[in-house]
Amino acid sequence: MGNLVKQIIEDLAKPFLADLKELPLWIKWSAIVVTCAATIPLALIFRARTAFSDKPRIHFIQNMDNQPKYASQEANALFLDGRAMRPRVEGTIARNGMADDTHLYMGVADGEWASTYPSSIAVDHELLLRGQGQFNIFCSPCHGAAGFGDGLIHHRATQLVETGVNGTSWVAPKNLHEEAIKAQTVGQLFNSLTNGVRTMAAYGSQISTEDRWAIVAYMKALQLSQDADPSMVPNAESLTRKSVSEGSNE
Repeated sequence: MGNLVKQIIEDLAKPFLADLKELPLWIKWSAIVVTCAATIPLALIFRARTAFSDKPRIHFIQNMDNQPKYASQEANALFLDGRAMRPRVEGTIARNGMADDTHLYMGVADGEWASTYPSSIAVDHELLLRGQGQFNIFCSPCHGAAGFGDGLIHHRATQLVETGVNGTSWVAPKNLHEEAIKAQTVGQLFNSLTNGVRTMAAYGSQISTEDRWAIVAYMKALQLSQDADPSMVPNAESLTRKSVSEGSNE
C-alpha cells in the first residue's frame, strides 16, 4: 500500500518538477523572494500579539474615537482670559436642580422660614427614629448625643487647644438647647443643615432632603425633652417627681 502511494506521488510530481527545471533562473529566485517576504507580515503580527509596548496601538479606523480636547486647568487661546475651563453662566440651573417646592427643599414658606413641616413629611415615630439615627451619625460627634455641644470631637479639639498642638484653634459647637437655637423655626434649622452656618459645614450634599427634615424633627424632640410642659403628659400630676435642688421625692 505504501509503495502504491509513493508511486502515485512520483507520477504526479515528475511532470511538475520537469516543468520547474525548465523555468528561467530569475523566476525561481523571484518565487523564493516573494515567499520569504510573505512571511514577514505574519511574523510582525505574531510579535505584536506577544510583545509589550508603551506606544499607543495603531488605530486605522478612528470613528471619532480620538478628538482634540482640553484637560482641566489647561490654557486655551480661543478665549480672552486664556482659560479652557469656562465659568458657570449666571442664572443657570443644573438639570433636575430646580426646586419647585421651596418649603420642602429650602425650608421657606411665603418668603419666610417655615414654622411647619412640609406636607410630604409625616412627623411620626418612624421619622423620629430615622432622625435619631442620622443625628447620631452626622451631628453627635460635635453636638453630643443629647445636643449639648459636648461631642467627642469637641472634647478632643479642646484638649489640642489647651496643649497648643500645632497652633490648633477651635470654635465650640452650639448647644442646641440654648434659647437662641430653640427659638429658631424648623425651616431655619433645615437651612442650617443644608447650607451650613458659621463654622459648621453644609450637609446638603451628604444627607437627603427627607433625612434632613428627620434630623430637624429629632432636634426639636431633644429640645422638648429638656423643657417639656408636664401638662403634656397624661396623668402627670399623679407621677412621682424628684426635686433637682433637694434630691427628694415629693
